[in-house]
Amino acid sequence: MCASSTVHLVDGFSFSGEVRVGAERPVGKSGRWAGRAGKSAGRAGEEQGASVGTATYRVAVIGGDGIGPEVVAEALKVVAAAGVALESRAFELGAAHYLATGEVLADETLEALRGFDAVLLGAVGPPIGSTDVPPGLLERGLLLRLRFELDLYVNHRPFTGTPGSLSPECDFVVVRENTEGTYVGEGGFLRKGTRHEVATQGSVNTRMGVERCVRYAFELAAQRPRRHLTLVHKTNVLTFAGDLWQRTVDEVSVEFPGVTRDYNHVDAACIYLVEQPTRYDVVVTDNLFGDILTDLAGAVAGGIGFAASANLNPARTGPSLFEPVHGAAHDIAGSGKANPLAAISSAALMLDYLGEHDAAARVHKAVATYLEEYPAGTPFPSTVAVGDAIAERL
Repeated sequence: MCASSTVHLVDGFSFSGEVRVGAERPVGKSGRWAGRAGKSAGRAGEEQGASVGTATYRVAVIGGDGIGPEVVAEALKVVAAAGVALESRAFELGAAHYLATGEVLADETLEALRGFDAVLLGAVGPPIGSTDVPPGLLERGLLLRLRFELDLYVNHRPFTGTPGSLSPECDFVVVRENTEGTYVGEGGFLRKGTRHEVATQGSVNTRMGVERCVRYAFELAAQRPRRHLTLVHKTNVLTFAGDLWQRTVDEVSVEFPGVTRDYNHVDAACIYLVEQPTRYDVVVTDNLFGDILTDLAGAVAGGIGFAASANLNPARTGPSLFEPVHGAAHDIAGSGKANPLAAISSAALMLDYLGEHDAAARVHKAVATYLEEYPAGTPFPSTVAVGDAIAERL
């Protein structure tokens, strides 16, 4: 049932809306999730039927820095309007927290996060140009640590073209391996600070890590209308890592005869993303290439302010983390100019992961219709007004 009320889900976040009341139920810790987004999301959600609608989900909320708390507040507002109940707890993490406490991510905080069904994150980081936070401290100590410790081995980033973008018709997902590659920190310095300094940075690729990412990508491709997968790597130069990725794709593909596949070098993929983005359906790639390609894909699909992401543990041995791709944008924090649509779409990915497929599909559809009806090139109204408009469509 639904009750209209003002809900304070987490410290600092409140809104009025329809809230579904139901018994708390632990979200599944086994099985796989193949999230859907963009144009395919609405179709898939409608096919899967009604939302669970009787559960209360435990969600950790990290507002973070800059515009992070603002866009997360709108995402929570939309989730409530979709009729999904959340029991949420706020965690103060990010640049401001580090500067106030000297702490990046305490062990006890990490353990507390393990007990939630999902994590919703806004954005973290200091203002551009600030030297108050050492470079890489938050990236490695917070974001990458969460990915590694919670085994968020799939970074799922969907891209659907928006009106007025370089490719309004594009609709593809980049599946990025999220816990290996060059980001594991393998390497070091020799004779640092001297004229003969040596710096090495290794790329770690395991068969297990590559295969579980590739298998997820094939499972996702098999559920989408086009059923096509593209491996992106640099096999002509990175002959060891690239060979492992190519062999793994070749071997796993036998289990998915209905999925067609091809291969692009990463430099060619950058050209195709700009000139022929509609050629892609599901792209699977390693950690570094995926990081770079998804920023370019965001620009092609309309801007990084629309790009959502899911950092997934498909085995469900812990919570998955959902966040917009954009940064903290301190220059517009507090001005009401932040675009909350990426955070809202990330929350929709979270709903799909939690099993609320109908609610997720309705949020994706609300975002899509809002963009279709809004004049292309016209500045959005305030952050809150955008959130209100999406909530009203639900």
